[in-house]
Amino acid sequence: MRKIIHCDCDCFYAAVEMRDDPSLINIPIAIGGRSDRRGVISTCNYPARKFGIHSAMATAQALKRCPQLHLISGNMQKYRDASKQIFAIYREITDQIEPLSLDEAFLDVSDIDKFSGSATRIAQYLRYRVEKEVGITISAGVAPNKFLAKIASDWNKPNGLKVVTPNDVESFVQHLSVKKIPGVGKKTAEKMRSIGIETCEHIREKSPEFLQQYFGTFGARIFELSHGIDNRVVSNQRDTKSVSVEHTFAADIDSCLSCIEQISALQQELQKRYQNLKQPRKVSGLFVKLKFCDFTQTTVEQQASISQQSLFKDMLVQAYERGAKPVRLIGLGYRLMKVPERNYQQLILPI
Repeated sequence: MRKIIHCDCDCFYAAVEMRDDPSLINIPIAIGGRSDRRGVISTCNYPARKFGIHSAMATAQALKRCPQLHLISGNMQKYRDASKQIFAIYREITDQIEPLSLDEAFLDVSDIDKFSGSATRIAQYLRYRVEKEVGITISAGVAPNKFLAKIASDWNKPNGLKVVTPNDVESFVQHLSVKKIPGVGKKTAEKMRSIGIETCEHIREKSPEFLQQYFGTFGARIFELSHGIDNRVVSNQRDTKSVSVEHTFAADIDSCLSCIEQISALQQELQKRYQNLKQPRKVSGLFVKLKFCDFTQTTVEQQASISQQSLFKDMLVQAYERGAKPVRLIGLGYRLMKVPERNYQQLILPI
């Protein structure tokens, strides 16, 4: 089997701040925007999570749950520097690295001879090096594929290691909640529950035809994952699926016309981000996202080319009419055409 390691830093931004200021270690802290500017939480440490605080939560709501929360605006350059250190350590072991973010990556160590080829020992070594040299902890999952490795890395957080050997796959997958499956969000999970599916074992009791009837092409995917099958390779050529911008306003925008007036500035920022992509990409669609004053949100998408940006106005009107409430956030984005994948097969080795 392949030997895949999923490495995930523990509360990364907060961990860097606690590293640089040890007085923050035992108090609830969060990285995010100020509440009077409609800010949101990027991440928080584990003491803060005990109050139910999580990423993407409004800062105002976080402060209600934990009035003593220590809020830090954040320093992206400092986080990028720490990330570069971490990935430099990873590259000493393998160049087969697929970054998912500044603090998260898949590593394929199938062909690595160091540590007698043991993926478990490699993961232990990487965790030790990062903690010693960067000053933060990482959790790791070791498994025969990406799906299982990612789930495993979250198993013993924080500062943990979970190994799923080929012989463990059957028992490990069987009782997993469907919520662990990538692509199964709240609505899909509710739909599954309505037909008696709550675990991977329940999925395996259904035929592929039954799953396709209810979930379309996604049915075949969840059938494979419920059996622990995931043939995706670790790729260092990351396929960016979209590019977008969004802005949270200091005060709610109370009319559709006022929302439309924001499009021009957002389009200019979106165009700059698009032009800064490392790899030129064609646009396959446009989308508009609105978040209303009550935190409900909606997205309107349409297949279109980059030359049809005038459609943003009509799409925004359509999105606004779905809620017809004051708006706190507007986002615009491009869907990007997929980069053709190289067709090659990876050898399978024991873990």
